[in-house]
Amino acid sequence: MEIHCPLSSSISKAYAPETVLTTAKTKLTRGPVHLFRVKTMSPEDFDFAVQITEKMNWSLTNADFEFMMELEPEGCFILLEDSKKIGLATTVSFGTLAWFGNLVVIENHRKKGAGSQLVKHSVEYLTHKRVKTIGLYAYMDRILFYERLGFKRDSEFTVLNGKGLSLPVKSDVRKAEKRDLKEIIEFDNSCFGASRRKLLEPIVLDTDNLCYTFVEGENIIGYIVAKVYSHMGEIGPLVCQKGREDVAINLLRSVLRRLERYEVSIYVPSKERVILNFLKTSGFDESFRVARMFFGSSVAKDCICLPESLERG
Repeated sequence: MEIHCPLSSSISKAYAPETVLTTAKTKLTRGPVHLFRVKTMSPEDFDFAVQITEKMNWSLTNADFEFMMELEPEGCFILLEDSKKIGLATTVSFGTLAWFGNLVVIENHRKKGAGSQLVKHSVEYLTHKRVKTIGLYAYMDRILFYERLGFKRDSEFTVLNGKGLSLPVKSDVRKAEKRDLKEIIEFDNSCFGASRRKLLEPIVLDTDNLCYTFVEGENIIGYIVAKVYSHMGEIGPLVCQKGREDVAINLLRSVLRRLERYEVSIYVPSKERVILNFLKTSGFDESFRVARMFFGSSVAKDCICLPESLERG
């Protein structure tokens, strides 16, 4: 039996990096009590992490989990039942704002409270770091699960896949240079609600990736990043001022022409109809939708803001 309760009532004042947890049991419950233990992820867990997420078709690699641990060394977790690894969760914090990312439990261990315990442990960890707001992207059929754990639905995002293609670009778009990094991070902070320096710096400075800015006068009013892999690209973040769909589309044109023939994925707020229409007329198809949810006060700003990824906000 899986018992759900609001996280606010379950967060302890003292966070324990390794915690033993049991699912609740009442007189009406039959069957064994499941004993879970949460530990911090280590490099020895990467193979397990790749195997379990591969079954979800998430296409994550050892390098992805290594990067997540570099961002949040104490905030990636493995769930064990006795000594068997059965699940994982990842988090990343940006000051008082954090993001809850991958959550997965081996199929035959689900509906026993395992997922709930991982979420609760992650929230305890982040709360101990004085995080006030935690965001996540939930599959539509998992919204109720997170609502029972204290998260509130904020907005909907559409996940699209397509291919890069050659498109004309305005001269106001320019390739970002290292000297632009400080201004990009400050501009991003004004829209995202927290400084993502520790995330943006490595992906912007990675020479395999693409980063462009849109400059009006002497100021950056929009930027875009695309992480480039061997045969695919993942676009995000894309951030620009409210009402400047023209800026967003020109930034997208700049990246898509460089990713010509690459498989490309992107995540767009469903309310951004102009951007969605542009992508769909450019050959992109909708794959599925997710809901952005927050535990604590929403920090969403009035900007056009496409996620860096579903794992990191």
